Amino acid sequence: MLKKLLVFFALQSFTAAFAAIDVNQASEAELDGIKGVGPATSRLIVAERSKSEFKSWADFRGRIKGVGAKSAAKFSAQGMTVNGAAYAADLSEAKPADK
Repeated sequence: MLKKLLVFFALQSFTAAFAAIDVNQASEAELDGIKGVGPATSRLIVAERSKSEFKSWADFRGRIKGVGAKSAAKFSAQGMTVNGAAYAADLSEAKPADK
């Protein structure tokens, strides 16, 4: 019985660690918990969000200085979403493949 409880709690904490954090609803502390998002960026996100919610990743990247495609992909991989959507790189940004 003890093993089952330990497994249950381990799975719960694992699931919670990868829960989605939507930029339109997250607190500064939740945003700051994402690797690569520091206190200054968290404050900027909350300040920009108070003006109007982020509509898309493109809107988010355009309004948050220093967040490019690579950062957006890293944040998304850690569970950050914009309106519930994970980041999908814009195909126009993709580098041409070497031949």
